[in-house]
Amino acid sequence: MSFHPNILLIPIAYLIGSISFAVVVSKCMRLPDPHTYGSGNPGATNVLRTGNKSAAVLTLIGDALKGYFAVMLARIILGDESLTSTLSSWVLCGVVLAVFLGHLFPIFHGFKGGKGVATACGILFGVNVILGIATLSTWIIVATFLRYSSLAALAAAIFGPIYFVFLFGFQPMGIALFVVCLLLIWRHRSNIRNLMNGTESRIGSKKTPKESS
Repeated sequence: MSFHPNILLIPIAYLIGSISFAVVVSKCMRLPDPHTYGSGNPGATNVLRTGNKSAAVLTLIGDALKGYFAVMLARIILGDESLTSTLSSWVLCGVVLAVFLGHLFPIFHGFKGGKGVATACGILFGVNVILGIATLSTWIIVATFLRYSSLAALAAAIFGPIYFVFLFGFQPMGIALFVVCLLLIWRHRSNIRNLMNGTESRIGSKKTPKESS
């Protein structure tokens, strides 16, 4: 079996995902390392606990764009068959998983990554804009009414693969998105415990000591 050069898109996607914008933005804006306060999670919600909204927004945008960029780069290189051709579709699935795993376990930051909410959102927009809008709307609705970022993320993670199947039927990408969903839920296991115990912090709360959420 000959080597297919497009497979190189998978490790490239992992390297793109390994760029932690929470760490990069914090260093550029002279903020504390996001691993050292709040939840210890290098993500936009934790960066927001510094009180610097600009840093949180930049982190959110950066983490989302890297997911979107990795998927769109792969789709452009793979061409129109990226969602239909057997080999191309599985390569695209590999790209989706690789960029997400890069965010969770970044090689550039000691494999200590975030929980993947923004990156997953970027991935979904890269796969399909309508899919991204539907999933993002789910996050916004839950976050707006309940004020729990983690609960909103869990709801969006669960509905993302469901929306995909509803829009496109059963395809390999649906499997990849389901794996992303499981990984995201696993990364939020401490938040799930906190939600059940009533100790989960709400959006915008400031907590400088490192906590479990």
